[in-house]
Amino acid sequence: MNRRLGLAVLAVLTLTLTAGCLDYVTDGGEISDDVLDAEPADAYDWETDRNVSLTLDTGSELQAVYNVSAGQRLRLYQPTSIGQEGPLDISAVRFRYANGTVISGTELRARGEIDQTPDEVYVTTPADGRLAFTAGATPRRLTLPVYIEGSYEVVLPEGSRMDFFLFSNTVPAGATTERVDNRVHVTWENVESSSILVQYYKQNDLTIFGAIIGILSAIAVGGLYYYRRQIDRLHETRVEMGLDDEDEQ
Repeated sequence: MNRRLGLAVLAVLTLTLTAGCLDYVTDGGEISDDVLDAEPADAYDWETDRNVSLTLDTGSELQAVYNVSAGQRLRLYQPTSIGQEGPLDISAVRFRYANGTVISGTELRARGEIDQTPDEVYVTTPADGRLAFTAGATPRRLTLPVYIEGSYEVVLPEGSRMDFFLFSNTVPAGATTERVDNRVHVTWENVESSSILVQYYKQNDLTIFGAIIGILSAIAVGGLYYYRRQIDRLHETRVEMGLDDEDEQ
């Protein structure tokens, strides 16, 4: 009974917290000009002091800013299945020079600094500066390859939490979390791993979790009561048939 209850809790939570969550993957075709030059939902964090700044505004969209050097070639990809990779679905691409000048994704491509294959997108940076783009993300779970090593900051959507260990996790280890203006900031001083993971939850997830536990507990108690009643009835029947002593427990 306890094993079945545990499996039921895990299954329901998995379906509840990940329903509708899809990774955004391109079909291998060339990125259109409209996608490359689309306006980002919010202004990019050009002033970040981290090597990489990742902002999740809604949970399903990621804004990334990378501190890059001249001639650096970034291979932008994401895992699509076990042992396979696909191009990262980027949009609203911008490059900001050290003097503050910003150019668009189509300008980068016109210079031959953006090209795409069926497996990845390559961006070659024209100078020292910052490369920014928008990409799809899975709500409550950010997983992203490490394209550039160094210091990282991930800003979670407003109202997100990482206090409950069952629903939150960071990889690699050593991340610190801080809440600023109702938004959790996750930071690493130096990331050298192949990917990062930030798993978080919304406040109402705990309410849903509590309700599920309450319902499953009530079902478990009802099942135990029914099982006990069946045993008692069987015992009464055996006593009436003279198979058991009346005082036998």
